[in-house]
Amino acid sequence: MSGNGVPTALRKWFVVHFVIDFLFAIPLMVAPTWLLTLFGWQTVDPFTARLAAAALFGIGGASLLERNAGAGTFRAMLNLKIIWSLGAMAGLLLSILQGAQGSPPFAWAVLALFAGFNVLWVYWRIKLG
Repeated sequence: MSGNGVPTALRKWFVVHFVIDFLFAIPLMVAPTWLLTLFGWQTVDPFTARLAAAALFGIGGASLLERNAGAGTFRAMLNLKIIWSLGAMAGLLLSILQGAQGSPPFAWAVLALFAGFNVLWVYWRIKLG
């Protein structure tokens, strides 16, 4: 357990989350059509893609900025991450089931990534109380 009642492992997960979010957000913001067609999207709406990139920048950036905060801030951030990942999972699953973009395999990988992070965030939220 590190300072302010927040486990060191959770602080490290926030940094990992920042890195993953930014690795996706940067190319999604700069070259959404290139990135998404590379992963099998049939058509790309750059406006929506860049909006998703902005969300990744915001949540990932907040993860980095708040990595040294106290337990109260971590609880609030975990609540945000849980809600965001559940919403993303629901939207992705609906889109895949409706055959959006031809349901590229990468869409399933992104869904799995959001599900994995959701499980991680719920675990830590329960652990923090």
